[in-house]
Amino acid sequence: MMGAIDPEVWFALAYGGFLLLVAHVLDILARRTATSTANARSGGFSYHEDHDAWKCSEDQWLWPISFDPDNRVTRYRASPTVCNPCPVKHNCTTSHSGREVVRNIDSWPSSEAERFHRGIACAVVVLGFVWPLAVMLQGRSALELAVLGGASAAIAAGSWPLWSHLRRAPARFPDQLKSESLDESVAARAITAASELARQGGYGSVRKTGPRPVQIEPYASSRPAPEADSEPGTTKGNTVRASFSARWAELEKEADPGGTSPAAGWTRRANS
Repeated sequence: MMGAIDPEVWFALAYGGFLLLVAHVLDILARRTATSTANARSGGFSYHEDHDAWKCSEDQWLWPISFDPDNRVTRYRASPTVCNPCPVKHNCTTSHSGREVVRNIDSWPSSEAERFHRGIACAVVVLGFVWPLAVMLQGRSALELAVLGGASAAIAAGSWPLWSHLRRAPARFPDQLKSESLDESVAARAITAASELARQGGYGSVRKTGPRPVQIEPYASSRPAPEADSEPGTTKGNTVRASFSARWAELEKEADPGGTSPAAGWTRRANS
């Protein structure tokens, strides 16, 4: 039977099968590269599908905040109040609005780069499918036509998983998340970062350094000096009020009952 079939037919079959194998290998390598890139972008965080959230190496959660309809990704972000004081923040992110991670909601291939690599694999498998068909047009016998036709059908069936992304409908929009483009997400992160920096400059610094000392505002030179005080010892200019001086003297007298009373006109500044 093999003698009745031209060797060129067998070569066409072998070459078509080889191109089909090459197409699948290219697709596997591209998928592995995309997975490695996604893992690098996520910083090694683990995704928990049951919570639809990511967990970082410090056991903190990143929850979904928005959906990007243009890039078809879900954005997850950690709380800045957790991220900013984190001891490993310098190795994780430079953002003051919390670490952000994105996840494609569509299966492979989901991005433009991934579809480009899938397109290369499909182009290779097309060559493997067309080659036996071209050999069929060279006036082959019925047996050779049957063999070539069967080979083309087998190559087409073997390449079907590579074409599946063309027939898949896009995943539905997540109703529980707001729609937010990339530009809107960047603007929102900038606002969050500014608010966090302002918070750290306000009461956030009090938590780290302790309460601020109470300052007694002196009389400014532009203010009109008071006409008179009801208590003796009033001074003008950058001095403490006489009522405060009198109270200070009373406290010292209570602490040292046997001491001498402060002289008239005593001020804290004069005795400091």
